[in-house]
Amino acid sequence: MTTAASPGTDQATPPPSTPYRAPLIAFLVANVVSICGTRVSAIAIPWFVLVTTGSPVKMGLTALAETLPLVLSKAFGGPLIDRVGGRRVSVSADAASTLVVAMVPLLHALGALHFPTLLVLVGVAGALRGPGDAAKGTLIPDIAEAARVPLERVTGLESTTERLAGLLAFLAAGGLIALVGEVNALWIDAASFAICAVLIRGWVPRRRTAAASENTEGEGSYLQQLREGWRFLSRDRLMRPLVLMIAVTNLLDAAAFAVLLPVWIRDHGHGPAQTGVILTAFFITATSFALLAATIGERIPRRLAFTLSFLVCGAPRFVVLAFDVPLWAVVAAFAVSGIGAGFTNPILGALFIERIPRAMLGRVDSLAGALGWAGIPLGGVLAGAAVAGIGLSSALLVAGALYLVATLSPLLMGRTESWGGRSKPDHQGHEERADDPDPAAVPTVAVGQYELLIPAGVDPAPHPAVRAE
Repeated sequence: MTTAASPGTDQATPPPSTPYRAPLIAFLVANVVSICGTRVSAIAIPWFVLVTTGSPVKMGLTALAETLPLVLSKAFGGPLIDRVGGRRVSVSADAASTLVVAMVPLLHALGALHFPTLLVLVGVAGALRGPGDAAKGTLIPDIAEAARVPLERVTGLESTTERLAGLLAFLAAGGLIALVGEVNALWIDAASFAICAVLIRGWVPRRRTAAASENTEGEGSYLQQLREGWRFLSRDRLMRPLVLMIAVTNLLDAAAFAVLLPVWIRDHGHGPAQTGVILTAFFITATSFALLAATIGERIPRRLAFTLSFLVCGAPRFVVLAFDVPLWAVVAAFAVSGIGAGFTNPILGALFIERIPRAMLGRVDSLAGALGWAGIPLGGVLAGAAVAGIGLSSALLVAGALYLVATLSPLLMGRTESWGGRSKPDHQGHEERADDPDPAAVPTVAVGQYELLIPAGVDPAPHPAVRAE
């Protein structure tokens, strides 16, 4: 018999054989809401700055004020997630972000918003997003255990909702801002953080206090934990080249979307409408195949799927743009690229979660994410310099060649490592130590070790079991 209780209190836990899918649904809905709000904010805040100040330079400073604290807080906030718990950090960061983002339109309405104040608020919002976003990723093992589904299913669905939300926000953000104005759009962004906090707090699993305390017991100071996370990441012979590869490919993707594609569009006599067609084709296929990855991801060989996906989604985009081809060929190339992009994130997400010990997931995953983001601010700058120096076609071919080399690097540097998946190695008895040169641990905590926060009147028993085939 299930004991109903309000969210946030101690709950009766359903038996391990009973899947409970409410946490998964809440997590996916929160992911969509969060990404849509972030995309709207990414357009509304720069536009707000341009409208109120008329300065493109101040627009750039505003973007830097948000991204720099975001990357730094993501890198250094990992031990906090491991100490306090991903659920609590996620909820706290979203609740604080609600207040900080709401201060922008509120102070503007009161006539008290000056540009330095705006930079501070945007910087604080970015600093909160870093650990908040990273904390949500650490909830995936708990959610997969509660729903009794493979990790690939959860990471695939997460990637699907991310792609779908990106597409919807891309299509709707401009219209929303035009309809309600950039100031009211920021109110909507603030509300999105509040909704995420409610969803995560009310329905996502929470580890019991005893289990959570074991994660940080005897692990030393905050700085020592941060150092252990770095040591783990730098010594893992598969994750290390993967993170380097992600950093390079993210930089090149930023270069493509920020500079190279817009320059190609302009040089060939097209405009924003054609850019929208190209990006929409990419997002549609990326979303569709991320859903396919969620469906069959646990049954495909990861190394082969990852390699083929990146070969498809990376270099061909740059090569096609380097030649004088019609628009339909570019649209087709980006659509095919989206097929590969749909598979990459689910595979990477499941692989990282399996290789990182549960007690270190926050700090290691945060560091990996920060390193992956590190090159993004440089992408547009380097692309602009390359186009000015060697021309668009040459810059595209160089970028495509670098993308291909980066894609193949994990196969060369980590070719002896297991990628897990269908033939996961047996990790029983493996000691989770940060100084192990190649640790790999699969989270195998039973559902009974979590508190499942069940809203009043909801009985998890009627949900059918979802199992890997």
